Amino acid sequence: MESGDLGDIVVWGNNGDQYQSAVSKDMLFDWDDEDLLSSYGTDIEKYFSDAVDANKKLNSDGKVYGIGNNVSNESGQHDLFIYDWGTRWDLYEQLGHPEVKNLDDLESVLKKMQALCPSGDDGKQTYAVSIWPDWDGNMVMYVKALASAYYGYDELGIGMYDSSNGDFYDCLSENGPYLKSLKFFNQLYRDGLLDPDSMTQTYDTMIAKVRSGDVLFSIFNYAGSTAYNTSAHISANKYMASLVPTDANVIVNGLSTAGGSRIWSIGSKTVYPEKAMQLINWLCTPEGAMTNWYGPKGLMWDYDDQGNTYFTDLGKKCIADSSTDLTGVEWTSPYTGKTYTLDGTFNDGSFQFNNTTWAQGAKNPDSNNECFASSTWASMKGDAKNDTEKDWRSYTNSDSSQDYLDSVNHTTIPAVNYAETTRDNELELKWQQVIKAIKQGSWNAIYAKDDASFASIVDSMRSECKGYGYDDCVTWCKSEAAAKYALQQK
Repeated sequence: MESGDLGDIVVWGNNGDQYQSAVSKDMLFDWDDEDLLSSYGTDIEKYFSDAVDANKKLNSDGKVYGIGNNVSNESGQHDLFIYDWGTRWDLYEQLGHPEVKNLDDLESVLKKMQALCPSGDDGKQTYAVSIWPDWDGNMVMYVKALASAYYGYDELGIGMYDSSNGDFYDCLSENGPYLKSLKFFNQLYRDGLLDPDSMTQTYDTMIAKVRSGDVLFSIFNYAGSTAYNTSAHISANKYMASLVPTDANVIVNGLSTAGGSRIWSIGSKTVYPEKAMQLINWLCTPEGAMTNWYGPKGLMWDYDDQGNTYFTDLGKKCIADSSTDLTGVEWTSPYTGKTYTLDGTFNDGSFQFNNTTWAQGAKNPDSNNECFASSTWASMKGDAKNDTEKDWRSYTNSDSSQDYLDSVNHTTIPAVNYAETTRDNELELKWQQVIKAIKQGSWNAIYAKDDASFASIVDSMRSECKGYGYDDCVTWCKSEAAAKYALQQK
């Protein structure tokens, strides 16, 4: 932003003030300029016309500067559940499937699991949960995420938003969802169930521990079951599977033909707007999206005679373990007819940006009405992979985590074309001081030695935030919640 040149393809984490500032300062390319969209974005116009219109409405000048993420070709669908409450089911089975009604029950079960399995594959101590600070935003990410996964509220500003009625709970409200979630992590720490490295480690360090079996539970599928359920663990009859407390209200994002808030855009100073548009357009084709997630068609996945999607043997291996070495594998391009020899790992070839075009929960128009998500394909719903998964299927009466999560109590967060109002300079200064205090205070509270220390740290955090202008920040959040709820009603 300071240099005035954002680069060629620019991905935004949300459509709030930073994106809007870039629009107002002419830092983004108008997609109608030089007929860029109509000439080089024909698939975007074909599949994502509502997303284009939504971006026009978002911008005060009515021009098109991009499209949102997670677009669906049909309304009324919801995306994949990412809060899958993945738990070491082989250990849960050994315990005799004790009831898990609430977070207290979950902690008790995790404590017993740790006693059954005190060390991972690498001989290091196991912990129930391992979290990380890399992704903290306005609050501590994992604490906020548990509040969403358990209470059914979505994140908004410095608190949680109830999409059913528009209520807003600021994160420091007494007995609010954020502080209840924070207390849960503190209790885990005091019981020796929280990885003590959590406050200082990176995501990469954490996920390596999950793969090594040092972590027994994760509310996220990607930081739990997806990483843990390797072929080696499956062969050893170990398995991480969903176990949602019966009192929980899991949230899942609704899908929209207008897309979400993570915007794909093109920098106004790029020398190659046509190439940038061609690449974004390719990602908006079904094959481009599939290649992004699963690798080249024909080599790693394909469609059968009925149009159902399936993995090749190599594709299955790569999806099970992204570190699979592809050195020496040959692939013939259907575009050029040339044969190429691959190098590196599957992960090396994967796209590293944190954004999507199509939603994985959307239906793939190139298939037989299947979703993009491999976990929903008919070809992936075969027999249980081992006896532990067989036990999970019998216990939950489900054949996939997505089917199970659809059957439990959950809330679909409506997809609306909402963008945060830009905070003025005075409020933004207060905001930055407040969120810094929230994050530091929250981490300190997680590591509190007892209830008295926890309460004292929270009181100090609340007092510090109040001094920075917390009440003004909450007032802004309540106004945003009301605006978002009004959009839902429309």
